[in-house]
Amino acid sequence: MLRAENLSMQYFRKTGQANHFFAVRSVNLTLRPGEVTLLVGRSGSGKTTLLNMLAGLLTPTEGRVWLGDTDIYALPDGPLSRLRNAKLGVIPQGRSAVDTLGVLENVLLPQQLRGEKGDAKRALGWLEALGMAELRDARPAELSGGELRRMAIARALAGNPEIILADEPTGDLDDENTRAVLALLRRSAVEDGKTVLLVTHDSEALPYGTRIYRMERGSLKTDGY
Repeated sequence: MLRAENLSMQYFRKTGQANHFFAVRSVNLTLRPGEVTLLVGRSGSGKTTLLNMLAGLLTPTEGRVWLGDTDIYALPDGPLSRLRNAKLGVIPQGRSAVDTLGVLENVLLPQQLRGEKGDAKRALGWLEALGMAELRDARPAELSGGELRRMAIARALAGNPEIILADEPTGDLDDENTRAVLALLRRSAVEDGKTVLLVTHDSEALPYGTRIYRMERGSLKTDGY
């Protein structure tokens, strides 16, 4: 279980005089095994900032993030990185491929970074499920935006994480691949007991959610769903 407790992120900027704003304001949220939690909202509402704090990638200004009984931001950088690698599968919104590695090598990289050989059979299974098996040896420069996105999804799932944090995973995908990815994430939660957070603008994702929240100016809302 992943839990945010009074989580905030405040940024400072100068607009004639020193000022500040909250990208995320006092969020309390619990992500549970077996559920797909959808987080929707306009661009700039704080969705990606919240996901990055939950992933251990962005230190909050205030509040805590608990992974089980562990306050993740109480950990030094090294143990936090190892915990994130072992427990979390993060699907980022931006490009995250290593250009010098092939598709399968990219998918296996997080496992190898934690000292494991990497489960190539499992990785190939996810690539096949995402229609990418024939591209196992291709380099990122040879891939389309949608193929790069599917590779990132396979990489997050191949390490068998307890928690999957997906930031706009269907953003570059056509309708067929969008449905396939949403079904895989739903199945990961319902059948495999994973904890899934899905940040999305895609209305097609709504039927796949167990719970749906909306971000509005950095605050978490449940009204309207």
